[in-house]
Amino acid sequence: MRGRVFALSLDMYGCRVVQKAIEVIEGELQAVLLQELEGHVMKCVRDQNGNHVIQKCIERAPGHTIQFIVDDFLGHVVPLATHPYGCRVIQRILENCRHQQVNMMLNEIVESTKDLVHDQYGNYVVQHVLEHGQPKDRSGVLERLRWQLVALSQHKFASNVVEKLLQFSAHHTRQVMLEEFTGEVNGQPAILVMMRDAYGNYVIQKALDVCQGSDRERLIACIKEHLLALRKFTYGKHIIAHIDKLESQMA
Repeated sequence: MRGRVFALSLDMYGCRVVQKAIEVIEGELQAVLLQELEGHVMKCVRDQNGNHVIQKCIERAPGHTIQFIVDDFLGHVVPLATHPYGCRVIQRILENCRHQQVNMMLNEIVESTKDLVHDQYGNYVVQHVLEHGQPKDRSGVLERLRWQLVALSQHKFASNVVEKLLQFSAHHTRQVMLEEFTGEVNGQPAILVMMRDAYGNYVIQKALDVCQGSDRERLIACIKEHLLALRKFTYGKHIIAHIDKLESQMA
């Protein structure tokens, strides 16, 4: 296999052999195999077979051994985050590498949050930042999405990011988000706009699940102001049922 790791990584069957070798070989021998991929990371990441090899490297090799992979991504994170294979590799990096190792990568993602949340692949990368990043990364995402949360909640891809932001953020962030959800947008109650929407209603249901105490009570009270309107559309009925379930659990 030595001297052929890169070529095998691009082959439909060869890539499986390389992945198995990375799984079972450890230490210096593993590092020797991985060294053959240096200078070829971008080619592998964009390849339908090679990307699986890079993912396996990230999952199974020590952080210092795969530093060359992380380094090759710097300056190219955004286009790779919107690539069908590149987005998967970035997700594996965020899952497996220390924050210190990926700090510069995180900065690139956070800076481009507005563009990535609308992308069919990029939205998953931002979700991973929210799940695996540090509080400052979550704050950076919120800072770039603030005052657009209602509109984003109505977007097929961006709504998933809003849900993740609710799920993994601190109490203060949720309060900031609730301010928008319980306010107005274009002269209409934001909560009503969201509850009528095919994607927005799921954001409200997530907010009901993750908010606690007075925050949840405030949200439920705001929703109940529009009960008559809610009963007239499908998504509204789902939310009423969701509230009924929560209230029966709290009783």
